[in-house]
Amino acid sequence: MEMTAGGVEEIPHLERARLGALYLRHGPSGIRLAYLLTGDRQLAEDLVQEAFVRMAGRLAHLREPEAFNAYLRRTIVNLTGMHLRHKRVERAYLRREESLAMPGEAAGPDLELREYLWRALLRLPPRQRAALVLHYYEDLSERDAAEVLRCRPSTYRSLVARGMSALRTQIRSEGDG
Repeated sequence: MEMTAGGVEEIPHLERARLGALYLRHGPSGIRLAYLLTGDRQLAEDLVQEAFVRMAGRLAHLREPEAFNAYLRRTIVNLTGMHLRHKRVERAYLRREESLAMPGEAAGPDLELREYLWRALLRLPPRQRAALVLHYYEDLSERDAAEVLRCRPSTYRSLVARGMSALRTQIRSEGDG
């Protein structure tokens, strides 16, 4: 491996070609294995890609090139196990957090209200919508949001105010109808 100017390792051309050939030869069977282990096509493709990335540095040290497929399968199985363990830990954490919720708290977000607000937001002009998203969802400062929108901070504040006003008007008119 060689280092690039940015300090990132780069695979030499011949090794890259060899890795490409190995991917064409073993990638489909690796994806099939990962899919059978996970039941998720996209995750399977990600796991196989990760397996190839991890094995890229080891190609030069592979004593028996015929053993590549066995190493690949082992790497895929290990990565799948790591992924599933990580998901189990996440789910356990979420269950613990849910059980700690206050008894009077709602069980979850009001999905109907969320969808209603989302549709109302989508009806706003694009710049007002962008200003509201940058303000309330991205939590950017006025200066940073104005820079993203390529306008002055006072224009940004005006976009937020007009967007909120338009949302209120939409909600009131639909509430009356």
